[in-house]
Amino acid sequence: MIIIPAIDIKGGKCVRLTQGDYDKENIYYDDPFEVAREWKRLGVKYLHLVDLDGALKGRRINEEAIRKIADLLSVELGGGIRNIENVDEAFSYGVSRVIIGTAAVKNPDFVKEACNKYGDKIIVSIDAKGGMVATDGWTKVLDIKAVDFAKKMKEAGVTNIVYTDIATDGMLQGPNIKELIEIKNATGLKVTASGGISSIEDIEVLKKENFYGAIVGKAIYEGKIKLEDIL
Repeated sequence: MIIIPAIDIKGGKCVRLTQGDYDKENIYYDDPFEVAREWKRLGVKYLHLVDLDGALKGRRINEEAIRKIADLLSVELGGGIRNIENVDEAFSYGVSRVIIGTAAVKNPDFVKEACNKYGDKIIVSIDAKGGMVATDGWTKVLDIKAVDFAKKMKEAGVTNIVYTDIATDGMLQGPNIKELIEIKNATGLKVTASGGISSIEDIEVLKKENFYGAIVGKAIYEGKIKLEDIL
């Protein structure tokens, strides 16, 4: 299982939001690049990078920081990826994989186009509340079961998804193991768990259940987990 530390960039700084709420942010570091450099020193190989400004404004805001970090580590980039031009642009920064979120729900053909062009370098992020798909910065919960949507994404050519249970994100109370196992077993996709991971025990459970990866963010920043221990 791959441990994937998360850096969310907003206003050029390294922040974490609670349950995706832009009004509930904690600023942890002024320079995301310095965080990435320290993590590389500790042995990190892969990074989950989200441009929160890009997601909010629909255009790339933190290009310089993204380029610098992508030159340092392998990066999967999300935030504001809404069309194939955005995907092309992201790859031009040197990132390894691109994450499509809300746009995957609104335009499945876009996902198919991206997968046809870039193959397994395309990841779909599925955010869910009560097992139902949520979009638009988690402000809208749709009448679509997350597991059904994941199957649809598999048909479009997706091999790898990030699954986030909104209720657990940033809460440091453990991931929603039940939902994660359900979606992994129902689809056969590579599933990266995101949201709520708060202890080495959480990591051990995910590894035991053969998840592809685990994204860890707030628990590292808050000192709940030492990155070197889980690596």
